[in-house]
Amino acid sequence: MQRPLWIASLAAAALSFAAPGARAATVLPGDTLKGRITTVAGAPIPGVVVQLPELDRNTQTDRDGVFLLADVPAGTHTVVFRRPGFAPVVRSVDLTQATELDVVLKETPFELEPVVVTGTRTPVQPLLSVLPTATLSSDQLRRHQSVSLAHMIDNIPGVRSLSTGMEIGKPVIRGLTGASVLVAENGSRLEDYSWSDEDGPALDARMADRVEVVRGPASILYGSDAMGGVVNVIPAPLPDALGRSPFTRGSAEAYGASNNHEFGGVLKLEGADNGFGWRAVAIGRASEALRTPLGELDNTGFTALNGELLAGLRGARGNAAVRYSRYGGEFKLLEANGPPPGTVEGQDQGPERKTSDDRVQLNSNLLLGGVRLETKAQWQRHWLQEVSDEPTAPGDTVVPGTESPQFDLLLNTVTLDVLAHHHLGSAIQGTIGASGEVQDNATRGPIPLVPDARRDAVGLYALERATSGPVTVVGGARVDAQRMTSDSNATLGNGARTLDWQAVSAEIGTVYEPVRGLAFEANLGRGWRAPTLFELFSAGPEIGDARYEIGNTALKTETSISIDGGVRLEADRLRASVQLYRNFIINYIYLAPTSQFIDSLRVYRHEQADALLRGLEASLEVQPVTDLTLRARFDGVLAANELTGEYLPLTPPPRGTAEIEYQTTELSWARRLYLSVSGEKDWTQTRLNAFDIPTDGYELLNLAGGLEKGFGSHALRADVSVHNTTNVSYKDFLSRYKEFALSPGRNILLRIGTDF
Repeated sequence: MQRPLWIASLAAAALSFAAPGARAATVLPGDTLKGRITTVAGAPIPGVVVQLPELDRNTQTDRDGVFLLADVPAGTHTVVFRRPGFAPVVRSVDLTQATELDVVLKETPFELEPVVVTGTRTPVQPLLSVLPTATLSSDQLRRHQSVSLAHMIDNIPGVRSLSTGMEIGKPVIRGLTGASVLVAENGSRLEDYSWSDEDGPALDARMADRVEVVRGPASILYGSDAMGGVVNVIPAPLPDALGRSPFTRGSAEAYGASNNHEFGGVLKLEGADNGFGWRAVAIGRASEALRTPLGELDNTGFTALNGELLAGLRGARGNAAVRYSRYGGEFKLLEANGPPPGTVEGQDQGPERKTSDDRVQLNSNLLLGGVRLETKAQWQRHWLQEVSDEPTAPGDTVVPGTESPQFDLLLNTVTLDVLAHHHLGSAIQGTIGASGEVQDNATRGPIPLVPDARRDAVGLYALERATSGPVTVVGGARVDAQRMTSDSNATLGNGARTLDWQAVSAEIGTVYEPVRGLAFEANLGRGWRAPTLFELFSAGPEIGDARYEIGNTALKTETSISIDGGVRLEADRLRASVQLYRNFIINYIYLAPTSQFIDSLRVYRHEQADALLRGLEASLEVQPVTDLTLRARFDGVLAANELTGEYLPLTPPPRGTAEIEYQTTELSWARRLYLSVSGEKDWTQTRLNAFDIPTDGYELLNLAGGLEKGFGSHALRADVSVHNTTNVSYKDFLSRYKEFALSPGRNILLRIGTDF
């Protein structure tokens, strides 16, 4: 198939922006931004991260609280100062000459992130975002250590995890999951086989500097698949030594968990010499079987080996970096009917998913006058295979180590985004962008599931933000075109097909801040999603999911009309938010069970109907006295099929959480100490679909604590947590194992890390 000309054009654009060092040589060096960070009492604060988000520049304060950023181009820049245990500070600096800043950070137990970028592609304070956002910082990610990205973010209101044990989870945002929730890494979309309940995002969040979640449709910036929201995993910036001495530093971390005898470690090394920076990260994980209050779940262990390599150049007018990351592992799957005939109990025989995901990313920024040109190019190779242990004949014993492949899939995807960020005075800023994608799917193995296919996609969009006094207005539009071409496949019984889709997305929203710290938000958006290859063409058994799935080539695109509104409050000792939303989806695609069986597996078919999802999200944080914080969160969603009147399957039940945390940085023997007790209440889901398996409500008690001990500019960190402290017997409504097994019992997790 001949690819369209836009691929060559966008590739040329990426290469033209990828060498800022050469361009920087023709301009004068930038100015120096330096300063000192102290506490209210005047004590220096080491380890404060100082960032220029638009330029992807960063540094840290030394043991005297001093920082320096050299060769910063003249102009107005956003400067962010943040460190766990302190309230972040955001400054707008008009840099026309060398500038020195003295910044005071106040101690706070609140989990604050000063800016978010996922909802607008440019930095904006969360209070003033028209879309509800949430961020997990690097400190929070360390505390919530997990191999599954979805499990790490499922404490955010409106966010859940469709889980297969502890190791596999798919993000569920406002009742939508799979292809309706886009997962991105540093703004570049990830492509995988999200059709399956058994497969989560192919990345390790432990490599992230932070994770941002946008709740609600974000198609205007990301195109198809962002109907429910976006989860953006953002890695740490390229190390920076401009104007400073060359350096090499590192960190190491080890952890262990009691429930499934999980253990793992992280090793990171990074350094910089003038404008050249680099980083290398290796993460290893392994576990045995899960344990519930009723015993061990056979065939539920996993192994994973993940990592990244990063290298790049910086100049006064731009930067470029090449990043390679890999995610891979073997994940065993518990079977509803137990081990196959002839299996010896305890041999961990059964289906298993093997996966590997390799990504090469080229990111660059280039300043041209008042415009910042940003390029994000990515090649991704995603491989997935399911194997099972089969006896040669009924009554025979399975030979350990023998495997029978069920399906074997290979996905190669190239994506490219070219963004022009601009300012029109101090009141208006925005982004004009173009995105493209080329994808090839190869079906291998004895069970094809879907035919070989190719997909091409292109999108053009603009998003503008205007501020006048207490009012901010955001608006924009996007046009997308997508083509899918599939080959004929005799086993599946389908011929060659070419399908084309076009869509228009739009957004208009406003934030009104009558007084500082109080904001009212409203947003109206139109989004879309194209049917996936599996929704269109699947025809075969999925052993791990215990179903036989049949696609529908007559499927149309989904269209979302979403209304979102809320109020947010941020004060010294109080933070609160309430969000209401209504998401009407035209031609919603769902998997419908039938009364037909093939090879003892129930047949499911992909159908369409209009759907309506409505919900509420609320959070409250109060600091009644110094060092003590009280937190409460609640979320609930109603989701119904407008054609049949039935409820949508796997809609999360209402949930509430409460937490008490003690945290202090005023200790002579440690930089920081925290202790927390939290409880979670999950109500019984009474609005069930015929596909659903009912579960009872439950309550969980969790404990956590940790400290950070300083050694000059270095630190030793220790964290311990106890999940399901009282070893409650329960079944998570969003667990795939709920039909035949309890959710995991008590789990004690210990992490120890240091930098050097």
